[in-house]
Amino acid sequence: MMIKKEFKIIGLKGSGEYINFGNEVPLLAKQLLSRSNEILSATETEIALYEPKKGEEHKIGHYYVGLIVSEKLMEVPTGMDYIETNKNYITTRGSISNLGELHLNLLNWAEEQGYQRDLHSYIIETYHPLGDGDEEVQIYLPIQA
Repeated sequence: MMIKKEFKIIGLKGSGEYINFGNEVPLLAKQLLSRSNEILSATETEIALYEPKKGEEHKIGHYYVGLIVSEKLMEVPTGMDYIETNKNYITTRGSISNLGELHLNLLNWAEEQGYQRDLHSYIIETYHPLGDGDEEVQIYLPIQA
């Protein structure tokens, strides 16, 4: 489905080769969680923002891992950034173990529906633990309005 959504985030920035994001992002998220007590107005929701890959030659990108905050913050912990975004997205949700498939299905659906991707805005994922130790991910793919 298509939605307009606002996110307020405090996070740590990382960068690297896209093929290594699967290993690098969780490591940076662990660092962030070890400092979560420094983040005022933090919610329990973990979030990641990814620079979209613009083509095959685009090998290195940056990302943020963070926590959603309930209000705009004037004081940001050392080494962290405050990011606010309000965009149009298409979204899907499912088990984190199917992350690649969820992304692929969302991209295919976007194309079928005639949506144009916004390659200048972050792809966003939010993470939602389930009671049984599993985790769900919600993907927000930015689209042009």
